[in-house]
Amino acid sequence: QNLTGDVISRAAFGSSFSEGRRIFQLQSEQAQNAVQMARTMHIPAYRFLPTKLKKRMNANAREVEELLKGIITKRERAMEEGLNNDDLLGMLLESNIKESQESGSAKPMMTTEDIIGELKLFYFAGMETTAVLLTWTMVVLSMHPEWQDRAREEVLGVFGKKKPDSEGINQLKIVTMILHEVLRLYPPILLIGRETYLETELGGVKYPPGVMFSFPIVCIHHDPEVWGEDVDEFRPERFEEGVSKASKGGPAFFPFGWGPRICVGQNFALLEAKMGLIMILQHFLFELSPSYTHAPCAISTLQPQYGAEIKLKRL
Repeated sequence: QNLTGDVISRAAFGSSFSEGRRIFQLQSEQAQNAVQMARTMHIPAYRFLPTKLKKRMNANAREVEELLKGIITKRERAMEEGLNNDDLLGMLLESNIKESQESGSAKPMMTTEDIIGELKLFYFAGMETTAVLLTWTMVVLSMHPEWQDRAREEVLGVFGKKKPDSEGINQLKIVTMILHEVLRLYPPILLIGRETYLETELGGVKYPPGVMFSFPIVCIHHDPEVWGEDVDEFRPERFEEGVSKASKGGPAFFPFGWGPRICVGQNFALLEAKMGLIMILQHFLFELSPSYTHAPCAISTLQPQYGAEIKLKRL
């Protein structure tokens, strides 16, 4: 989490992980609290009651908003001084100003509350999901050392001990296959929701506007009719000819969603995961600790319930 937190802090906000540490902590706690709250949603109006959990969530939300307002104010001052503005937050603020000017509006197109909402999503989606992807990848490669050796051989053949670059990363077929198979077996997000905004027919049934659908990614990724009888086995070679040909009867690989609302950070997340895995493979051998217990658990994302104790040996 420190690695992915630092990456998203620098790429999105031009700051270090230490500056955003408190926001990461609060966002992580909020996600866990939301899961706990969801378990009581069947009680009518429960979420409106001033429970201890609800008060804690409200306090966390206020603190996160104050911290993010500070980041926005700091960036706006930097923009006024003409300082470098090439990260995601800077581009968002510049675009907001430009659109307001083009429309002739005295008010910005996005309010401070809108921008804060985007930043919350950047912080959570940019850290948590990639962190668990790297965690599960190291766990699985520890369980299958033959694939760890193949991945390391490919990495050292392309880069040696040099820093990875985009040209070399695009040549890594085995590493890509491994990450895709890990995302299939352990998708960070287990389900996504979609809402009808027009009358929609699905499977011969017509649904009115406002119906919520849950899309169970983990169930589709573990469906033997789609992936074969070896669906629960780690077999990266199933992605040897690409994602589109990995499953039977059409696309069935949705770790980042699908369609026009697919995760906008998909390419960024995969690039970050590849770079992290490359550097680990370049410098370390790793294996599971004898105390490791394999227990995938859905919290805010799919995580090892008892942690991932991994022993690393420097090469």
